[in-house]
Amino acid sequence: MNTAFASAIELARGVRDGETSARDLLEMYLDRVARFNPAINAVVEELADSARAQADAADAELAASGPRGPLHGVPMTIKEAFDLVGTPSTWGMPALRDNMAETNAVAVERLIAAGAVIFGKTNVPLLLADWQSFNEIHGTCNNPWDLERVPGGSSGGSAAALAAGLTGLELGSDIGASIRNPAHYCGVFGHKPSYGIVPLEGQRYPGSVNDPDIAVAGPMARSAADLALSLDILAGVSGDDDAGWRLELPKPRNTELSDFKVGVMLSDPNCVQDSELTDQLQATIDALAKAGVKVDDGAKPAIDTTESHRIYLTLLRAATTARLPRAAFEQHLAAAAVRDAEDFSYLAMVDRAAALYHRDWIAANEARGRLRRAWAAFFEDYDLLLCPVAASAAFPHNQEGLRGERTILIDGEPQLDVDQLFWAGLSGVVFLPGTSAPAGLTRSGLPVGLQIVAPYLEDHTGIEFARLMELEIGGFQPPPGYE
Repeated sequence: MNTAFASAIELARGVRDGETSARDLLEMYLDRVARFNPAINAVVEELADSARAQADAADAELAASGPRGPLHGVPMTIKEAFDLVGTPSTWGMPALRDNMAETNAVAVERLIAAGAVIFGKTNVPLLLADWQSFNEIHGTCNNPWDLERVPGGSSGGSAAALAAGLTGLELGSDIGASIRNPAHYCGVFGHKPSYGIVPLEGQRYPGSVNDPDIAVAGPMARSAADLALSLDILAGVSGDDDAGWRLELPKPRNTELSDFKVGVMLSDPNCVQDSELTDQLQATIDALAKAGVKVDDGAKPAIDTTESHRIYLTLLRAATTARLPRAAFEQHLAAAAVRDAEDFSYLAMVDRAAALYHRDWIAANEARGRLRRAWAAFFEDYDLLLCPVAASAAFPHNQEGLRGERTILIDGEPQLDVDQLFWAGLSGVVFLPGTSAPAGLTRSGLPVGLQIVAPYLEDHTGIEFARLMELEIGGFQPPPGYE
């Protein structure tokens, strides 16, 4: 394999064994960014000079005292919204162009402590609130599999950079499939951790000091083993909790595919599914069953999925609209007042969530608690739930109008883009870990991912399944033209 597409673990091993150097790896990726990034626009902040100094220091450190950590010398990029000293964290907001970071995000600091060489930041949508990645500051990010299509969002630049071989590893965040969705669209691995296990200090919306509901930070990579290693580096308490709490994630439940019993849910009435995607995911499920996985088609938690989706949208939009200016809040308040109580369209849900009374938020949170119990009961009988990440493979760019009103074609018929949030929220609202693992190509030649939902805090069970799946049916494959 082209070194540019090697896993982070392989890159680190090459540095440790003297087969290459941190500086040589960095120069390789900088050269690829210069060649391929103009068309993709994934890397939007390039820190060549400081990264060269980091890489040279890493090589000197290795010669003097050995590797600093398991990522020693691995060049990587991070999502634009993470604080990195000397760079702006704008969230794609023109008003935040000059929001320069004075300290590193905790997650970034942990990667640096493990030896990573951070040389750039990657593209995002406005306010990290889209499954496309475009903004007025940095422009549009394209999918390396097809430049006319979206790379996903909000960690779209992260996934595109990995897929095109522009970086060795990535750090993303997820509240509405913002790790899982771009991983799916670009054919890479992404892991949404259990809620709360990776610190968000330095990634929260500028000025915020509390973690938002549902939101997490996690790794993106070209191999499942990289996800496992990165999660162990990133996970752990911080801040006030560090005085007494400790995190010890359980080991995987199983280490052989034949030991796994999984439920499979490839469709749901809340989200119309594209047949090309469904067919490819079914082929993947069939291959896993042939490899010995105990598959129970249609098995799912004892929940009303429509109720679950509505609870998710309520809590999601209550969290994301809380930072809106007063004038925008007043608009939602006025709109909510005249909405029909039985109107559960996306825009109606957004209006009501923005104007939610606290007692109603508590009721939604109680309903979430009941959903969590139902999921826990499901995982007493099954190790995992396998499901889609989105309604289709990557769709063509469509930046006109409000996101809540845009449509995508599903089997030739227009469907609301935001309906796909169903698959984002199924695991997200109940704080469960979800891994997106490459599951081959559609008939049209676009990559798709399978979402692997694991029990709360059993992140390594989902990632291990992704690793075994990778060994059995294949994992990441580079898009044509980036050799």
